[in-house]
Amino acid sequence: MSDTALLVIDIQNDYFSGGRMELEGAEAAGTKAAAALVAFRARKLPVFHVRHLSVRPGATFFIPGTPGAEIHACVAPAAGEAVLEKNFPNSFRGTELDERLQRAGVRHLVVAGMMTHMCVDSSVRQAFDLGYRVSLLADGCATRAQSFGGQALPASQVHAAFLAALNGLFAKVAPTDEILKSL
Repeated sequence: MSDTALLVIDIQNDYFSGGRMELEGAEAAGTKAAAALVAFRARKLPVFHVRHLSVRPGATFFIPGTPGAEIHACVAPAAGEAVLEKNFPNSFRGTELDERLQRAGVRHLVVAGMMTHMCVDSSVRQAFDLGYRVSLLADGCATRAQSFGGQALPASQVHAAFLAALNGLFAKVAPTDEILKSL
């Protein structure tokens, strides 16, 4: 049994065109995540989907029971694939993700998801802290523009900065095609 699993984080309708929190590059990232999903299914490797549900007062997207909170069709879970629900950016916090990965014998996570600067970042760092080896699909993630101190940062810069910060110690960050060739 392989020790590698695919972790698909928060690729949900609200992040796509017409959603309540549209991300730049969501369609392209979804396509790459879907390619990884096809490859993992073909190799019969485990897949774990994580879906964020916003339960905090004043939340504006991922509202439970809305179409926006549903996993996007491009990465729809297949029968038998694990789907975990979370309420925090970190996919491990308040979920059974670590326990389920351990039961499956997983030690290496291949990660795709949204948003790069939030849920992907916090989940990858936690995976590293828990002892997992992580490969992050650089083109299988998307984010949005940010600002700080009066400076606007385009989504492409936010995405690149977070990938650069994760690459090396926390994860191997590379394009989907490169990571899939190494499976």
